[in-house]
Amino acid sequence: MQADVARRSGEAAKAGPISITELRTFLLLMSSIDTNGPGPPDLLPGTLDLLILRTLQRDALHGWAISERIQQISEDVLQVNQGSLYPALHRLEHKRWIEAEWKVSELGRRAKYYRLTPSGRKQLTIEAREWDRMQNAVSRVMRLA
Repeated sequence: MQADVARRSGEAAKAGPISITELRTFLLLMSSIDTNGPGPPDLLPGTLDLLILRTLQRDALHGWAISERIQQISEDVLQVNQGSLYPALHRLEHKRWIEAEWKVSELGRRAKYYRLTPSGRKQLTIEAREWDRMQNAVSRVMRLA
């Protein structure tokens, strides 16, 4: 997929036709975000990375606060469980898109605070651009098909 190549190389994907695989992936994501369903939606791994990077754009936060912020902003539609959050944080740390530092939380406990790195900011721009491209493409199909 063009988007995967761009992510691996750290370069922005060139605007062009969206492959069937990309469209299927996006539609799978959209179908998993069912606000009428009995439980929280499942997120595709790349989507969680994008949400974490965006959540850390302004402030350093500890893991629990990242999860709470995503849930709050999505009005309880997106709930990131700890079993998904911490592997994603470790993956992003390994890619050097975020950095972690131990600090004392607002409750007086030691917590690992995560912040976006310069390369993480660059990746956020790439990922957000790709998300917008996919969202616009699906919207066009939904309006015009």
